Amino acid sequence: MKDAPIEIAPYDPAWPLMFAAERDLLVPVLARWLDGGIHHVGSTAVPGLGAKPVIDIMAGVRDLGQARAAIAPLADLGYLYAPYRDGMLWFCKPDPAHRTHHLILVEPSHPRWLDRLAFRDQLRADPQAATAYERLKRRLATEHRTEREAYTEAKTQFIHDTLSS
Repeated sequence: MKDAPIEIAPYDPAWPLMFAAERDLLVPVLARWLDGGIHHVGSTAVPGLGAKPVIDIMAGVRDLGQARAAIAPLADLGYLYAPYRDGMLWFCKPDPAHRTHHLILVEPSHPRWLDRLAFRDQLRADPQAATAYERLKRRLATEHRTEREAYTEAKTQFIHDTLSS
């Protein structure tokens, strides 16, 4: 199945509500593996920031190997598991061609956990950084409209620089 093209939408105040509704569905399914909670991350978690209209969710799990048992129950909620990067379990809902949600399961001790929360918090606290990030994302969405990996990689330096400041 082909990925949907990358499009950046204006901020939607419904995004936090969509996250909250999804978190309420995920908590009972993931409860036995959770450690660190379920968090709204990514650009839809930053008020006022334009974003791909996909709710990014990060759930902390005690043990990633044991959390593999969550793949089938998450499929019952419409989450499609796809091996993506080491150190996490990655899902999209309902499918790559029409994504409404991304979910990653990751151990809170993994650097990805800390970095995602720190980057979100930095953008929430610094409107200038958020504006610069949105400009970058809009440019990259045009340049890499059908190349999600290239789009994601092209944001890496900005994220690193923001976390280092």
